Amino acid sequence: QVQLVESGGGLVQSGGSLRLSCAASGFTFRSYTMRWYRQAPGKEREWVAAISTLCRTTNVADSVKGRFTITKDNAKKTAYLQMTSLKSDDTAVYYCNLYQGGNNYWGQGTQVTVSS
Repeated sequence: QVQLVESGGGLVQSGGSLRLSCAASGFTFRSYTMRWYRQAPGKEREWVAAISTLCRTTNVADSVKGRFTITKDNAKKTAYLQMTSLKSDDTAVYYCNLYQGGNNYWGQGTQVTVSS
């Protein structure tokens, strides 16, 4: 049974930093690419970042390039999203994602609110 649990969200001021975590279980974590998405109320869910199985290839959306970094710890079966230089546009619920066996799996999300 695939399970993804996000944590680490909260309230932070503009320019601040925050690290999100995604604890995974129910599958061979190191064998799959992990991704982060985000969604603000009334907006479409947006892809944010991805990290490959070998941790050699990472990709982030242009909107967060240079500010967000995706990493993972295979031993802990946890993916991370390190966010810096946060701004109001980053306010959203952030979701961890797995694509496996032709299906998308999602966590319940963690709220990130950036204030001024």
